[in-house]
Amino acid sequence: MNFDAKTRRASFTDEDLFYAHIAGMDSFALGLKVANRLIEDRVFDVFIEERYSSYKEGIGADIVSGKADFKSLENYILDKKEITNQSGHLEQLKNTLNHYIVQEAYQSVNA
Repeated sequence: MNFDAKTRRASFTDEDLFYAHIAGMDSFALGLKVANRLIEDRVFDVFIEERYSSYKEGIGADIVSGKADFKSLENYILDKKEITNQSGHLEQLKNTLNHYIVQEAYQSVNA
């Protein structure tokens, strides 16, 4: 791993590279801690379960199981009076991830 420490950069001495690698490893360690907490708290699992819950019943389950064909999908959609798009809540998910990163960084500094 070189953490982008190249001799063409302004910081190229052995000391500079030493500190660059320390900072890089600290970043990897923090990322690992954040990933572990996200897994333990099932943050993404819950999000994915809610986002794709419509695939567990009705037409969604038919699509997943392979029972649905183009004709059944056409009939399904033609019977719909109104189609409502649902937000993917990507910004909320990004904020949640950022919260975990900031919280873990804060705990690391104050440990």
